Amino acid sequence: MSLKKTNTVLVAAFILFILWFGTEFILSPETTAPSFGLPSWPSGDGGGFLIIKGIRDVVMALVLGILLMTGQRRALGWVLVVEALAAYGDMTTVLAHHGSVATALGVHGLTATLMVVSGLLIMRETRKAAAAPAAPATRR
Repeated sequence: MSLKKTNTVLVAAFILFILWFGTEFILSPETTAPSFGLPSWPSGDGGGFLIIKGIRDVVMALVLGILLMTGQRRALGWVLVVEALAAYGDMTTVLAHHGSVATALGVHGLTATLMVVSGLLIMRETRKAAAAPAAPATRR
């Protein structure tokens, strides 16, 4: 399989995973929250923040999907690298609030790292096209 096809499959998997996970947080935050890695359910009205997390994830997945569908591969690579910061932030949040280290590293940290690697692979794939000089315009 070519690098472009492999990258496309990886990105499609990320999109589906992020979309599914975000939708779960929107539709049933109380049952999805334990998989995030934090030790307890938020007190008071804190549960609303889990829905916000779900909305964030859905929007991130849609951005990736739009870039993939429109063929904006270089931008897709950059966005993957930048969106990985959200997953690294989730990892840091879980660790800072005495949550599950296994979930912090194994889910959030691994996801973020795979997003960075995938983004860098896409940028490598598109490097030659980005470095190529533009074709001169023809006069009529």
